Amino acid sequence: MATTMYFEETIKDQGGESSMNVELGRSSYYAEDSIYLSVDGNVVIMDLATAKRFVGAVVAVGHYHGLVD
Repeated sequence: MATTMYFEETIKDQGGESSMNVELGRSSYYAEDSIYLSVDGNVVIMDLATAKRFVGAVVAVGHYHGLVD
């Protein structure tokens, strides 16, 4: 399996009460090369339809907050 990690960080809540370890990248474990997401060690490799919806949602939130051009 080939993977390329694009994001790895322990994300802390703004209030400082909780955190989670997040990793995001690409994986070729299955026939469809797609996105993997790991949260606190729980890993999923998305099918392409789910990956497209996931990316669209993240971009939409980024636009809403002015984080994406």
